[in-house]
Amino acid sequence: MAADPILPPLITAQLNYLLSHYPLPIKVEQIWSGGKAQQFSDRFTLLIPLCLDYIKWDVIYNAQYPLVAPDVIFGVEDENFHPFFNTGEGGNTKKSCLCDWNCKDPTMLLSLIHELRVQYIVYQRKKVGQLDDERLKFEISTIHPREGIEVYMNSGPDKAEEVKFAVPLLDMDLNKLVLLCPWRHQQKIYLQVIFPVSRKYSPAPTAPRLKLVCSSELKALFSIDDVKLPAWLDGMKATFFASSGIFTFLVHFSLSTQFPKQQPALVLQSSQHFNSQGTPVVSPPLIDYPWSPRWDVLKMAERIFDFLVEECLEFKKYCNDSRHQQY
Repeated sequence: MAADPILPPLITAQLNYLLSHYPLPIKVEQIWSGGKAQQFSDRFTLLIPLCLDYIKWDVIYNAQYPLVAPDVIFGVEDENFHPFFNTGEGGNTKKSCLCDWNCKDPTMLLSLIHELRVQYIVYQRKKVGQLDDERLKFEISTIHPREGIEVYMNSGPDKAEEVKFAVPLLDMDLNKLVLLCPWRHQQKIYLQVIFPVSRKYSPAPTAPRLKLVCSSELKALFSIDDVKLPAWLDGMKATFFASSGIFTFLVHFSLSTQFPKQQPALVLQSSQHFNSQGTPVVSPPLIDYPWSPRWDVLKMAERIFDFLVEECLEFKKYCNDSRHQQY
C-alpha cells in the first residue's frame, strides 16, 4: 500500500503547533486524503484527552483550499453537540475563533480544539444532568463551583451506560517536586469515579467504582497502584469538624447508595466528652430532620446546618448529663 501523501505546509504547521503546545497530550491516530488523485492529505483523526480517556474527532481540511478553516466531525453518539449554536450570557452568541480564521497563523488549530473541548465538557455535564438518575443529578450539581473536574457519559449499543468523573487531587505542582523534571505536560493524580446509570424504575443503584489514576510518566516515579481505595459500600461516611462556642464536635454523615433519594443519617461525636470506657460520647443516629431529594444542593446544606445549630445544643446537654452520670 502506498504511503499517504503529506499535509500541505500551512496545515502541517498548525498540526505541529497543536501537538507541541497543547497542555494535554493530544495524539494523531491517522492521516488520510479526501481525494484519490490529490497531491496532499487534508484530514486527520485526533485523539483528545478527556476524563482520563480519549475522544476521537476528525479534522477535515480541503487540500485544494488550504486557506479555508477546517470542519470537525464528532462521534456518532454526540449528534446533539452543536458548539457553534451555543449562546453566552444574556443570549449573545460567543464569537468563535473560526470567525477570524487566519490560515497563516499556526496557533489557529490549537485555539479551535481548545474552544471545542471546553464546550464539549459543558455539553457532557448538561447531558449527564438530564439523565433520569437522582444520584447523578446531585453529583453534577455539586461540582459546578470546582475547576478541573471532568465528566463523561459512556454509552453505546453494546455498552452499559456509565458516567465517569475525573477529580484532580493534590493542589500542587508535581513537576516542581522532581529535580530536572523531564515532563513536558503537567502531571496530576486523579480520582476516577464511575457511576452506573440508574433509571427511574430500575432496582437499587449499584455502588460506583473508585480508582486512582496518573500518567505513565508519573507512575514510573512512584506507583499509585499500591494505594488501595476502600470499596464504596452502602453506608459510606463523610465527617466534618464543627463547633458551637467552645463546644467542639464531629458530624458523621452516613450515605447510602440511595442518596440523595434517601437522606443521610447523622451522628454527632463530642471531642471533649468521654464515657467511662474512655471512648467519645456519640449521639444516636439522627434522621428526623427536614429533607427532600428535590431540593438543590445549597438548600440541602442550609437545612442540615439549621438543624445542627439547634441539635448541637441538645447534644451538648446530653454529653454533660452523661458525664454527671459517671460520678
